[in-house]
Amino acid sequence: MEWWASISYTIASEFSDITDLEDATRVSSRLLIASILGGLLGYERERRRKAAGLRTHMLVALGAALFVLVPVQAGMSHEDISRVIQGLVTGIGFLGAGTILKGDSAEDVKGLTTAAGIWLTAAIGVAVGLGHEATAVMSTLLALAIFALMPRLERHTALRAARKRRHPDQPR
Repeated sequence: MEWWASISYTIASEFSDITDLEDATRVSSRLLIASILGGLLGYERERRRKAAGLRTHMLVALGAALFVLVPVQAGMSHEDISRVIQGLVTGIGFLGAGTILKGDSAEDVKGLTTAAGIWLTAAIGVAVGLGHEATAVMSTLLALAIFALMPRLERHTALRAARKRRHPDQPR
């Protein structure tokens, strides 16, 4: 075998994990869907000027999908994939912990929602990587609803509590 044929064969074998058009479509669609769903969550956080925004959430979702997609493609057992997911959850926990800042008091903590959002984004990426795109889309929509509606509810609750503190004897 000529040296160039050997090099060509080696390079071709390095790309043999995607064997046909069906595999290529499956892999590319899962990675793209994970990136888009992460991007939706990241866009919402970036729009609110939070620490972790569009790129971070897209990369977390893409990375999580890739971490589970490759073992699935390789034919690993469910137990082994479970261990991959356990390591991923731990690693994402460290990434999220880096966004949490504690102030002088117990009430002065910033970044918990950002950390939880990163953690959820990784879970969405895992779901997509495992082929559960519908679950991932529903989870993304629910997260967007939580990001949109809960601040309003929190403000309303805080206003009611402040009014109650100012006028404790007044009936509700």
